[in-house]
Amino acid sequence: MKEEPILLHIETATEVCSVALTRGDTLLGVCEGRDGNSHSKNLLPYIDHVLKEAGLNPCDLDAVSVSIGPGSYTGLRIGVSTAKSFAYTLEIPVLTVSTLESLAQGALQHLPSDIDDFQIVPMIDARRMEVFAARYDRQLQLLDEVAPVIVDDESYRDLLADQTVVFCGNGMPKCKELLARSSNARFADFELSARYLLPSALHKWQQQDFANVAYFEPFYLKEYVPAKPNVKGLHA
Repeated sequence: MKEEPILLHIETATEVCSVALTRGDTLLGVCEGRDGNSHSKNLLPYIDHVLKEAGLNPCDLDAVSVSIGPGSYTGLRIGVSTAKSFAYTLEIPVLTVSTLESLAQGALQHLPSDIDDFQIVPMIDARRMEVFAARYDRQLQLLDEVAPVIVDDESYRDLLADQTVVFCGNGMPKCKELLARSSNARFADFELSARYLLPSALHKWQQQDFANVAYFEPFYLKEYVPAKPNVKGLHA
């Protein structure tokens, strides 16, 4: 097993479209933008950019890692289908990483400076006051499984009573005012990035924990229901 694999990382679960390239635990390059409607247009050019910037070709890749959700249905489909295309074309494995685990990794790099003992609750924006959330300890061991959470006055009250909790992710801002009522609530304000896939992806590479390219799917958490078009002037 190659000790310093060259990995391509794809993050499209939210409004951020991000690509990173790494060799071992070294970041070679990142290309990203924040426009949720342009993932299909931007993803391949971003990949081409990071490869060229590093002086590498697609055939130099050892594996591709991809954020598999929860998150945007369309964004996840684009990221996963692109990862599968690279895997089939180049005959390389795919490493799948939970979007919330990736956010928790990012939080470790953006922690408020005044905390020592803490837990991390990453949040992906859903609808209204709902988020997709999980809970991790400081070693990123999963404490609560990924689940939809409606944030209100009671949310996380028991946890925050005697525990510092770092909240992060694009679902955090709309909940911040409620959560900040507790002095134990802390907030890590940063955007999701493909660079945060690296620790988990590298661990999976070392464990040879590869996805089944033919069968793995994005983790939507909820069934996707397309909106009905609002067409005026039609009657039943």
